[in-house]
Amino acid sequence: MTIDAFTSSLSQPFPPVGISKLLQALWYDGKNDWEQAHNIAQDISSDEGSWVHAYLHRKEGDAGNAAYWYRRAGKSLPRIGLEDEWKLLAEALLGQ
Repeated sequence: MTIDAFTSSLSQPFPPVGISKLLQALWYDGKNDWEQAHNIAQDISSDEGSWVHAYLHRKEGDAGNAAYWYRRAGKSLPRIGLEDEWKLLAEALLGQ
């Protein structure tokens, strides 16, 4: 799936079939359902899961919690906007 197809899928009522749990979390975040996105991401203990979890706490405005999860992901706090980070995350998870 391309980033354009993933982004276009946000107009649908449900996430695309067959995408990973982390992409589902980003998809729900893209639909402004932070709670559902967080519920998915908090249960994934990989570096990528920590990155998505960090992004979600950054978006929430919880800088301390976000910093913790960025460290767990092996990343520093980004100096880009949330929309840019969402796209960067989606591209990374899509393998692009």
